[in-house]
Amino acid sequence: MEHQHSWILRLVSYIICLYIFIRSASATEGFESIACCADSNYADPLTTLNYTIDYSWFSDKGSCSQISKNVTNYGSNENVRLFDIDEGKRCYNLPTTKNGVYLIRGIFPFGELSNSSFYVTIGVTQLGSVISSRLQDLGIEGVFRATKNYIDFCLVKEKVNPYISQLELRPLPEEYIHGLPTSVLKLISRNNLKGEGDDIRYPVDKSDRIWKGTSNPSYALLLSSNATNFDPKTNMTPPLQVLQTALTHPEKLEFIHNDLENEGYEYRVFLYFLELNSSLKAGQRVFDIHVNSEAKVERFDILAEGSNYRYTVLNFSATGLLNLTLVKASGSENGPLMNAYEILQVRPWIEETNQTEVEVIQKLRKELLLQNQDNKVIESWSGDPCIIFPWQGIACDNSSVITELDLSSSNLKGTIPSSVTEMINLKILNLSHSSFNGYIPSFSMSSLLISIDLSYNDLMGSLPESIPSLPHLKSLYYGCNQHMSEKVPANLNSSLIKTDCGECQADNPKFGQIIVIGAVTCGSILITLAVGLILVCCYRLKLTPSEGFGEKNYPMATNIIFSFPASKDDFFIKSLVVTIQIFTLEYIEVVTERYKTLIGEGGFGSVYRGTLEDGQEVAVKVRSATSTQGTKEFDNELNLLSAIQHENLVPLLGYCNEKDQQILVYPFMSNGSLQDRLYGEPAKRKILDWPTRLSVSLGAARGLAYLHTFPGRSVIHRDVKSSNILLDHSMCAKVADFGFSKYAPQEGDSYVSLEVRGTAGYLDPEYYSTQQLSEKSDVYSFGVALLEIVSGREPLNIKRPRNEWSLVEWAKPYIRASKIDEIVDPGIKGGYHAEAMWRVVEVALQCIEPMSAYRPCMVDIVRELEDALIIENNASEYMKSIDSLGGSNHYSIVMEKRVLPSTSSSTAESTITTQTLSQPQPR
Repeated sequence: MEHQHSWILRLVSYIICLYIFIRSASATEGFESIACCADSNYADPLTTLNYTIDYSWFSDKGSCSQISKNVTNYGSNENVRLFDIDEGKRCYNLPTTKNGVYLIRGIFPFGELSNSSFYVTIGVTQLGSVISSRLQDLGIEGVFRATKNYIDFCLVKEKVNPYISQLELRPLPEEYIHGLPTSVLKLISRNNLKGEGDDIRYPVDKSDRIWKGTSNPSYALLLSSNATNFDPKTNMTPPLQVLQTALTHPEKLEFIHNDLENEGYEYRVFLYFLELNSSLKAGQRVFDIHVNSEAKVERFDILAEGSNYRYTVLNFSATGLLNLTLVKASGSENGPLMNAYEILQVRPWIEETNQTEVEVIQKLRKELLLQNQDNKVIESWSGDPCIIFPWQGIACDNSSVITELDLSSSNLKGTIPSSVTEMINLKILNLSHSSFNGYIPSFSMSSLLISIDLSYNDLMGSLPESIPSLPHLKSLYYGCNQHMSEKVPANLNSSLIKTDCGECQADNPKFGQIIVIGAVTCGSILITLAVGLILVCCYRLKLTPSEGFGEKNYPMATNIIFSFPASKDDFFIKSLVVTIQIFTLEYIEVVTERYKTLIGEGGFGSVYRGTLEDGQEVAVKVRSATSTQGTKEFDNELNLLSAIQHENLVPLLGYCNEKDQQILVYPFMSNGSLQDRLYGEPAKRKILDWPTRLSVSLGAARGLAYLHTFPGRSVIHRDVKSSNILLDHSMCAKVADFGFSKYAPQEGDSYVSLEVRGTAGYLDPEYYSTQQLSEKSDVYSFGVALLEIVSGREPLNIKRPRNEWSLVEWAKPYIRASKIDEIVDPGIKGGYHAEAMWRVVEVALQCIEPMSAYRPCMVDIVRELEDALIIENNASEYMKSIDSLGGSNHYSIVMEKRVLPSTSSSTAESTITTQTLSQPQPR
């Protein structure tokens, strides 16, 4: 009998445990709780919620670090994952139910990483920045409506590497985002008006909202009650434990938040009221609700609807400050009362890449990772493939459709994934210089492919007949696959399809070719030797040991130029015009004191300050192992700067190519880059005045004009931007960074690269969409730089409101409406001649025309900027003369009319009146 009784007790206990488990599982359905870098899954001791490790997203344990015990942190995890990346984003992909409303919260510990700054996105919508020196940034929380069956929570590098400790996803009631179908809400504050104390969250709050105890105004009275007789009516009602305390005052309650952002966002505030005085009746506690002195709700009565609980939602715009005031209404016996409130900032939802496109590229990623688990390129593919740091090797058009897949030289192996044929909008496919094996897949006749490059792999079989039949195909490269059949498809149209089949194995040259090649080679060698001997002699005559630089004489090669092997796309030296020094690695280490002083970072690598033996200060650019640029860009810059020289181009002093180290040495530009002087740290110390900006823009234009008119064949820079315009000690502008430069295409060229290069915000949209390169692509980028010079704004800044992300799109309407004062940098207002400013703005507007045919050439731009500088200098001289006579207050410029340039006219008519000065008029 005892045994039977014991068995019944165990059964009852099991049933109770099972019931509790089912209730718990039901309560947390849809919850995702991630503990980054934790050793194992665990149950949080405070909330009882189960947290899982994040190694299924990021398997690298080397990026894990333990949080110090003295770190302020309101998560239970004692670890942090630090993403050590050059640039880009890292995303956690979490499951959602389409159209469901969710809370998502990231936890970022504060402590050793206190100088960190990066930003967080939900999908591609920026939620906010993490500046961990601010304690309020320990957690960033957002509310959103799921548009698909998953959501990306991304950490985007800004200046330093991002990190995270915990990530939490919770379903929320529909009411939070009701009426805002395309928005994200960023939590600003969630307040439990009970005074400071422990936060309230799950399991008390079934949605795991964190209600923070708030320090109360000294004048307010704290009420508390064990009231339980209330009908919540909605799932979004705060827990009763939150509502059982309230603040009240005989006349008014005031809550001030002065830390709102300055961009002028919309805000949504939820106010919660539970009447704690059971003796009151309707009409006895009535009050008005004001936001920033504007009445939002008049004569609000908690008890008006027959219940002792109500909540209300306020929508408003605010900049910097929120003043929420509850004031007793006339005739009311009692003053206002409130129990809790939430403030959320409304951010417009940014459309992501088409889900079908994303699904296909994610499928491709999985296929590639099966055989390339440690491949850095594929592992870096995270979040949205097109928006906010597009995936490496992927290019998209303006509608976020993937049009290019370039995985050349990415060290990939295995078969070519079949999913690549499902990328229906793909125009360019480059899988060359890898280790792909197996057979080439067939493509559908609906494919939009223009160019396919499968050369230099280990593919086998024959070329599928479907590929030469593709309707849009213009170039096909599949050579240098030694196991492929030499059989050529019968439908291969040699006049349209370019093949490099067999180029990797040179054919036996004919006798005539041998004679010509031999003669050219011998002549080149003799000339090179002669010039080399002369330079060696000259160098040895002038080379003397330098005092004070160290007793050891460090080797430094002679001033001689070597012509590097170059592809048809690269520059090659036509004549020996500029002497370039060849430095040894040992000498470079001495010059830089073993890379002691870092002065910059770029796509090529780090830049260090150094001093040569003769005392000249230099900038030493060292290619990093993880650089996005390689030997091709190194050779490109070296060969170009060996062949040209101009006062507005940064000269190359020397280079080092030793022990896998590629180093370029330039004169040190003591005033940094134009970008630094416009909105970097130097700009905070001293604003760059307008005459200097105008002079700099003219210098840069002259440098580009020289490239575009280079004798024999013009040169296109391909990466014109303010960070590539450097300033020497006299503020002379010098265009820099020629790693992506190319000769302008000419009729008859056998091969034109379709690889688009440039920087987001500066990239010519016509070049991007057509892959047709011309000098006008540089003109577009220079136009963006001119707008930077005028406005002092970055070309692309997604921290601004959506309509101000792009400098070009923001500035255009103001310029067309003749409101240039709206775009001029506040730091130079009142410090420029209006006509000179108009000249520059008009040139900029013409440069950024969408169609390149309507853009001016650099030579014409130089003329316009020269005229603008003359006008500005004349005005400055006149002002000085007036100042010397004590009459400076009588000078003013009045713009009467301005007709902006159109696509059919390269100049503009204007009328300008001055009260005391007649200025040169526009032509």
